[in-house]
Amino acid sequence: MQTTPALLPEPARRVAAWCAVLLLVAGVAAVFVWLCVVFKTAVTPVLLAILGAALLGPLNRRLLRMKVQKSLAAGLTVVAVLTVVGGATYIVVAALIETGDQIVASLRQAATDIARHLGAAGTSLDDLAKNARTLLEKFGGTAASGVISGISVVGEVLATAVLALLLIFFFLRDSDRAAGALRSLVPAGTGDTVEAMARRAFEAVEGFMRGTTLVALVDAVLIGVGLLVLDVPGAVGLAALVFVTAYIPYLGAFLSGAVAVLVALADRGVVIALWVLGIVLAVQVIEGNVLQPMVQSRTVQMHPAAVMLAITAGASVAGVLGMLLAVPLTAAATGVLGELRTRYGADTP
Repeated sequence: MQTTPALLPEPARRVAAWCAVLLLVAGVAAVFVWLCVVFKTAVTPVLLAILGAALLGPLNRRLLRMKVQKSLAAGLTVVAVLTVVGGATYIVVAALIETGDQIVASLRQAATDIARHLGAAGTSLDDLAKNARTLLEKFGGTAASGVISGISVVGEVLATAVLALLLIFFFLRDSDRAAGALRSLVPAGTGDTVEAMARRAFEAVEGFMRGTTLVALVDAVLIGVGLLVLDVPGAVGLAALVFVTAYIPYLGAFLSGAVAVLVALADRGVVIALWVLGIVLAVQVIEGNVLQPMVQSRTVQMHPAAVMLAITAGASVAGVLGMLLAVPLTAAATGVLGELRTRYGADTP
């Protein structure tokens, strides 16, 4: 029987099949992102609750091993969340308020000194410093994509925080039912695979949150001690800034380090500024070569290029909040892909 010749050669059919798969995946991802943006009021507390549960999940499990009742253990963990987050927020805000004027004055003085040496090019830096508040307001409006401002923003933040805390309580209390609930939503034949993918994703997020918090604390302490030894003004506030910005990998360290160097340049001169730059670079070297491998050796490792792309994409979708959530979400996606590769990937010859 005569067979009809194929319309396209085999390589072209393979390329077409892969293009169709990529288009399908891109379409599903685009719809998912669009739905998250549309329902961001509900999605944001869920994501924050997952991050909170991942960070303090070990505490909840320890309480359960001590035979503490599930609801009580979850409640104590939520209290721990309030204590840790509230305490850290108070310390950071108090430090920044106490030394904020001094830091801003030092930055303006640094801009003036640079303007004196660079002429017209430096004048623009001085203008930038003088108009920092206006620029930050414009940036915040752009990054937030026109989300409600003023008092309504405060109300929205409080409502999001309260809902996230309630979700953390329920996530921790009913964590033992998560696997069964997930299996009930998928076909019976894929239950094991979906559960394994979910576990790998959560483990990746859990490892990222614990590792990033520890690294941020070490960075803030080391840089803060160095600034105190060098008698740089606003050392406590700058250390707090280092801790907060550490949750934005690479970019956060660059921003906080640049601010510290400029403050030192304005108040202590070029020599001290160079010492501060050396301390910041040394801490970053220690972080990249010692802390990160030690802390995150058992979690998903992500290439710096993937992290930067994730941060850029997150900022374009949801502004500052997107930058903060981009990396843990990418870690979760990497964990899922790793599980799929383990189960279905071809053996390496």
